[in-house]
Amino acid sequence: MNNKILITGATGFVGSHLLQMALAQNREVICPIRTSKNATSHSWASQIQNIDRQTDWQPHLNNVHTVIHCAARVHVMNDTASDPLAAFREVNLYGSLRLAEQAAAAGVRQFIYLSSIKVNGEMTMNGQAFSENDPPSATDPYGISKQEAEAALLELGQRSGMAITIIRPPLVYGKGVGANFLSLLIWVKKQIPLPLGSIHNQRSFVFVKNLCDFILHCVQDPRAFNQVFLISDGKDLSTTELLQEAAKALEVPSRLLPFPVSLMTFAAKLLGKKNITDRLCQSLRVDSQKAQKQMEWSPPFTIQQGLRESAASLISDHKPHSN
Repeated sequence: MNNKILITGATGFVGSHLLQMALAQNREVICPIRTSKNATSHSWASQIQNIDRQTDWQPHLNNVHTVIHCAARVHVMNDTASDPLAAFREVNLYGSLRLAEQAAAAGVRQFIYLSSIKVNGEMTMNGQAFSENDPPSATDPYGISKQEAEAALLELGQRSGMAITIIRPPLVYGKGVGANFLSLLIWVKKQIPLPLGSIHNQRSFVFVKNLCDFILHCVQDPRAFNQVFLISDGKDLSTTELLQEAAKALEVPSRLLPFPVSLMTFAAKLLGKKNITDRLCQSLRVDSQKAQKQMEWSPPFTIQQGLRESAASLISDHKPHSN
């Protein structure tokens, strides 16, 4: 009887939290990972090579009823690949489709794909929020590869009968978060004065434990079959409000200086840093009502709880970067 869940990306940020939550719920899991040392030290781990169009997943799919595909070539600010779109497609499109094809052939009943809000676009305007009904509008290589993967997986699902569930989160944060979110937390923790005290945008976020809770909520639930969901914490914050909440979580003063966004944007353009101010000043809201109503789900953690856990891990675990 098929009763296992296969989780890819189990050594990554979201995948590691998902694995911990699945094990805590006494679910039987198998996690193909690329590090041979780890593969021999855990009962849930097996070894696999790089994820691409050639990967052989068949040895890992025995008795699997659900695949949760978290592994991906992730978005980076300064991509060094000679052809970034081709590099993203190899993993995120062709690698995902290879796994899904072999999963369908092995009798897997559900394939849950962790996509990205970048499939919808980079920003929302005039108080609007992205929804599942909006036409895809990816603009960068990462988002395009995710958008193409979604289309290929849904088409495969129609052909094979394997149920497809697609989840598009916005920025995910929590213990172990990296990249720009970690940088913001470090700046706040060091009490560095920041000219970000007058930003009135609105952005959606999702605490990693809320995301993982929803993913597992979708496992083998017919209401999630052949559906796309946008997911968030259910409360949007401006960049200013986010930093103020982060300061509370870190138990430090909020040192935000009021500075006109127009001047900050102008200065960033002159310095070639427009992409940074865009992320800080633009809005990106998601409507997660479908996930909450159709799946009868609500986020178990507030954004304040998520930030406190992120802050606690930063205080206890963070070591200065060498680069």
